[in-house]
Amino acid sequence: MSTIEFNQMLVSNVDFLKPFAIKLTRDTEDANDLYQETLYKALANHEKYNAGTNIKAWLFTIMRNIFINNYRRKAKQKTIFDSTSNDYLINYNQSTVSNGAESDMRMKEINKAITELPEIFKTPFLLYFDGYKYNEIAEVLIEPLGTIKSRIHFARKLLKEQISRF
Repeated sequence: MSTIEFNQMLVSNVDFLKPFAIKLTRDTEDANDLYQETLYKALANHEKYNAGTNIKAWLFTIMRNIFINNYRRKAKQKTIFDSTSNDYLINYNQSTVSNGAESDMRMKEINKAITELPEIFKTPFLLYFDGYKYNEIAEVLIEPLGTIKSRIHFARKLLKEQISRF
């Protein structure tokens, strides 16, 4: 296909691009820029167009790709700079103290919930919790691998229900 034929086909099929550009950008100025860049890329890469294929789809793809690339570029450039003074933090000595009693109570609650699990779920769960892999637990308990996975899953589910959240 010659350049003149391509240009004539391009000019006769660009009317749909402006509404699509406005739909993508939601801004008239950005839409005009996107439209112009699409036409530029189409003209610059006319040798990549396969004659006989849908030129509208080809132009839509070019426009969409340009829009996506511009969006990603803008997202990377959006960095927030904090220009406030942080001088008050220089001599700010605040220490945090952990509450050991609360942690102990939480661990007791978790251990109690584990001991209350039905034996069929508790044994595989404890082995998994101790670091054994699913296939190792299946060999030790002489059970199919899928059964072990589902029992551990149900044990977790029961524990989530039993342990209250703060």
